[in-house]
Amino acid sequence: MNADQPITGFGPDFPFAYDDWLSHPSGLGAVPEAALGEEVAIIGAGLAGMVAAYELMKLGLRPVMYEQGRIGGRLRSEKFQGADNVIAELGGMRFPVSSRGFYHYVDLLGLQSAPFPNPLAAASPSTVIDLEGVPVYIEGTGPIPQPFAAVQQAWAEALESQTDFAALQDAVRRRDVADLKTRWNQLVAQWDERTFYDFIAASPAFSRLSFHHREIFGQVGFGTGGWDSDFPNSMLEILRVVLTELEDGQRYIKGGVEQLPRGLWAHAPDNIRHWPAGTSLSSLHSGAPRPGVARLAREESGMIAVTDRWGDTRRYKAVLSTCQTWLLTTAIETDEKLFAQKLWMALDRTRYMQSSKTFVMVDRPFWTERDPLTGRFPLSTTLSDRITRGTYLFDNGPDQPAVICLSYSWMSDALKVLPLPSERRVALMLRALRHIYPDLDISKHIIGDPITVSWESDPGFLGAFKGALPGHYRYNRRMFCHFMQQDLPPDQRGIYLAGDEISFTPAWAEGAVQTALNALSGIMHQFGGASPPDNPGPVEQFAALAPLDLGD
Repeated sequence: MNADQPITGFGPDFPFAYDDWLSHPSGLGAVPEAALGEEVAIIGAGLAGMVAAYELMKLGLRPVMYEQGRIGGRLRSEKFQGADNVIAELGGMRFPVSSRGFYHYVDLLGLQSAPFPNPLAAASPSTVIDLEGVPVYIEGTGPIPQPFAAVQQAWAEALESQTDFAALQDAVRRRDVADLKTRWNQLVAQWDERTFYDFIAASPAFSRLSFHHREIFGQVGFGTGGWDSDFPNSMLEILRVVLTELEDGQRYIKGGVEQLPRGLWAHAPDNIRHWPAGTSLSSLHSGAPRPGVARLAREESGMIAVTDRWGDTRRYKAVLSTCQTWLLTTAIETDEKLFAQKLWMALDRTRYMQSSKTFVMVDRPFWTERDPLTGRFPLSTTLSDRITRGTYLFDNGPDQPAVICLSYSWMSDALKVLPLPSERRVALMLRALRHIYPDLDISKHIIGDPITVSWESDPGFLGAFKGALPGHYRYNRRMFCHFMQQDLPPDQRGIYLAGDEISFTPAWAEGAVQTALNALSGIMHQFGGASPPDNPGPVEQFAALAPLDLGD
């Protein structure tokens, strides 16, 4: 690996090259003839469930997918009524190029992507940073005025001085496992039990600045937006994000990212075993997944009984759960014996963050038309300390309906609008934006009905994504490593976990893909299979790459 290679989602906790494993000509592995056609239950038809099901099908196993809602999970692209290809991305909407596993499947399906219109990104004509009632207008990528430039510089200095960031990231770039693990493992012990805010406040770089500078960092940050919603989280969680450039180089999927899980559902792979040519997940299910799961139990035979919402019970040797972990104690009656009590502790202590978005469709991308009086663009990608927090603009072409995400907010800001209907949310956001753009009437451009989401009120999710608190590294490790089942007692084997919250990088699609592939590797071994010697998988590589064990 050359030093000029790009940063990818390589580790740092488990530095396994998922992209290389996926692209290797020898394939991911094989199961014995006797296992061909064996059924594997998959709970949840989001990205993790769909990736695992697709790859299990290619091995010659038979995935049986259960879904309580709609295919896609939190990759949910909602179409505006009456408009073709005009969508609101209610869940994941920006996908960094470092997510090599995610883009493997994007490329497989021939989906197209484009740069995401983040603040201060080349894809955004202009950005407005509105703090304490003072809007600052910036065209293109800058330059960034003071005091924002000072905050950005302090953040870079804080990372370098407290983590030796350049050397750490170079180890990721070079995929130097030994160097990366040595450096990262020291940081795990140092920062697991300390918050993101502690990291900022204790850094020499920010100590030289005022509290107002830390306030700016929290409220509007830089790049994708403010960081204050993450201030209570473990610093390790933030460090992983910036180390693997998840907050940089982000793109969106043209036509909506929900095309990805739905595309895998319908795709008939060429290199498939056991099943006839043309087989897809859809054809194996006669066009639709089974209903949502109501109960999971271990039977005396050792099989795992899966009962759906209508009372039908089927039995499986292997089950993969990709739903939010809280659902295993709320929506699904789960036999406690399926997991060790220490793993139950981890599953129940998962802390989900709230998230809300409010979208409107407008008649055209009017923000690309300069104001003849000021020479400025009339509306910008906007970061604010107001209730809107982040406002994003999506251009579908001249004279075509466009989309404004009036507000993308988290935690307390998301909870403020939780009980409100969509019309009230839109009115609140328009009122806040009028303070920033007093001469602009956004409402006259709105067409159709608004689209909003609050993930915490959805009974199928109960939150948007995990945010690990200080001290949660041990919990995360228990969940992530659960695919290694050789040492588990028999009554805890055969049930697997996947999803972005099982990964060390929650809220990112790459984590869903990686944990799905871990589960695939574990299930393959359960049925007597293995990866080829020249392309060892996560199970074969685990001993050499395992995340640091801090002990209890």
